[in-house]
Amino acid sequence: MPNNQFKRGELYSVINGMASTAVARRLQKNFRNAGLEITIEQWTVLYHLWKEDCLSQQELCNRTYRDKPSITRLIDNLEKQKLVNRVASREDRRINLVCLTEAARELQDKTLLLANQTMDEALVDVNKDDIEVVKKVLQQVYDNLK
Repeated sequence: MPNNQFKRGELYSVINGMASTAVARRLQKNFRNAGLEITIEQWTVLYHLWKEDCLSQQELCNRTYRDKPSITRLIDNLEKQKLVNRVASREDRRINLVCLTEAARELQDKTLLLANQTMDEALVDVNKDDIEVVKKVLQQVYDNLK
């Protein structure tokens, strides 16, 4: 049977989605237990800003795979929490750059530690070679559909 035929109960997107949702829920729980009042979606935006500060809203859309209304809402909430500021670009004043505040920078190490601990919980008893195979396969699927 070709490898692109599905059997009942073996839909890869469902299996992948279940695992992704379980990891996100556990990370959210771990944030909450640590007294952090940020959502996984907000953390994803902060994560990309920690990698490169002062990105445009459009660039955050691209990097987080979210639409403009979703990113706008996330940034609005991050601003209310005093974790980011919008700053007009010097090159093009029509563009808002989203920049980290000091309070957001202070969250970086703690949240990354919690994220790593969550992944350690998720990957207990999973062979490192299997992890590499899954990463390679999922990257190939993504590249095929890009």
